[in-house]
Amino acid sequence: MQRRKESLENLENNLLENGSEQDLLINPLILLADDNPINIETFANYLTSRGYRVILAANGQEAIDLAIAQKPNLVLMDIQMPVLDGIAAIEIIRANPFLKHIPIVALTALAMQGDREKCMAVGANEYLAKPVQLSHLTATIQRLLSSSA
Repeated sequence: MQRRKESLENLENNLLENGSEQDLLINPLILLADDNPINIETFANYLTSRGYRVILAANGQEAIDLAIAQKPNLVLMDIQMPVLDGIAAIEIIRANPFLKHIPIVALTALAMQGDREKCMAVGANEYLAKPVQLSHLTATIQRLLSSSA
């Protein structure tokens, strides 16, 4: 567990260090909340290669804390996470007047009947089942960022 945490911290530090001051002004900041290291690495590397800045949360509570502190342009929220699940985290983010405008994409690997409806009911803007085609993820992010601008 400690090794995984160190690996995630190293990945996040690399993601943040690679951003220039100009990136901080023009490149959208995406909060990626997921507890699966493979998903984190895949999504984070892909998103940064597309010019996004990425911050990482390993559970719903970390996602809320980072959303409050960093005010991301968009949140990618895994639904099944430890400590606080994604549905509860979305509800809390939507209840915060300073965060409620941020687009949220709910992600899940174990898509169950009714999950999409639950996610949309608590305030997700979009719902995607894993594995997600990365090109579809990018198109979804662009669409949501364009409509929230």
